[in-house]
Amino acid sequence: MHKLARIMGITLLVTGLAACDGKTDNKTASTDKGATPTAAAPVQPISLLDGKVIFSLPQGMSDQSGKLGTQANNMHVYADKSGQKAVIVILGDNTPDALDVLANRLEQQQRARDTNLQVVSNKAIQINGQTLQQFDSVINAAGQKAYSSIVLAKVANHLMTMQITVPADDQQQAQTNAQAIVNTLKLQ
Repeated sequence: MHKLARIMGITLLVTGLAACDGKTDNKTASTDKGATPTAAAPVQPISLLDGKVIFSLPQGMSDQSGKLGTQANNMHVYADKSGQKAVIVILGDNTPDALDVLANRLEQQQRARDTNLQVVSNKAIQINGQTLQQFDSVINAAGQKAYSSIVLAKVANHLMTMQITVPADDQQQAQTNAQAIVNTLKLQ
């Protein structure tokens, strides 16, 4: 339960940073070589746990792990310059709880914090023959909407929590952008 509370705290931190910025990321996307505001092609490979967790980030996102004041080795934060788009990966201790049980607890905690929470999906997904849990929602913080996609997995005796947060001005595009990152996830 403590781990889920920590994840929710990080979620609120990232959402709060995005809400405080108030800028959109369209300028960055349109100035990239040939990129359009809707382009979400993953281009930067990331490898964690000695290659047991691999995924790709869209252009413009970089490692921000040391900038959030945390000294934890097990938390990796990737964000764009505005802080509106972020991917947080936490490699915590394994748990005997099933992934769907953890996702349901996460949903209950988010509902307690955000009465306007819109759950998009809470489903099992398959990656490399492993069953993971994906919880997608639209969260509200300081009047700003953000699309949040959280993937839970058990990898190499760790509970991996990957949260992708993007602005939800256009919910369908936000969902597409978040899913593009999830689609690059490989587990070994």
